[in-house]
Amino acid sequence: MNVFSRPTPEAQGLGMTSQRARDRLIARLKEEGIADRRVLDVLTRLPRHLFVEPALESRAYEDTALPIGHGQTISQPWVVARMTEALIEAKIPAKVLEIGTGSGYQAAVLAALCGTVYTVERIESLLREARKRFRKLGIENIRSKNDDGRVGWPEFAPYDAIILTAAGEEIDAALFAQLAPDGVLVAPVGPPGAQRLLSYRREGEAWKAQMLGQVSFVPLLGGVA
Repeated sequence: MNVFSRPTPEAQGLGMTSQRARDRLIARLKEEGIADRRVLDVLTRLPRHLFVEPALESRAYEDTALPIGHGQTISQPWVVARMTEALIEAKIPAKVLEIGTGSGYQAAVLAALCGTVYTVERIESLLREARKRFRKLGIENIRSKNDDGRVGWPEFAPYDAIILTAAGEEIDAALFAQLAPDGVLVAPVGPPGAQRLLSYRREGEAWKAQMLGQVSFVPLLGGVA
């Protein structure tokens, strides 16, 4: 599961993509409240510069979202860290469903910590590039498909955790139906400019949300592109 202990020279990086640049990012994340050592360790070792376009590699270890094409972004490292913390807070999930593969960075972070990651991406070309990155890094516990993420991936439900990397006005009932009774769902919810990062857990017969912070994500769209 831990696939980053022996990085290649390309993964190690040079200059603004070096381990020193990653360490500066980790120091900043700690200052901003990220405390889970497991998450910080993965972000230290995972080469984020391999998940962005070559022209943006020098900015890979800034704490900011970056464009990846098709109107999509690779999430800000703080957001990735905070969502991952919330996902593994109670237990390490054996099965995670991710809606919105994007660059593949969030899936790769989860793959280093969890059992199997099932990730769905509606934009086929983004998914092809993400799969190439997974192969390059030797990640073998990610399963992916090109589909409308709003319907989830019922074939392998229930999931111990579900994570959304795009924001809708609300969470589709189909996703809650695929979550284990003791599972957790982490997602940005709300319209542009007023999105909240929420963590949902079951209380009795209802799913109750905990506020994790204010965020800004691309919208959750349907269909396949």
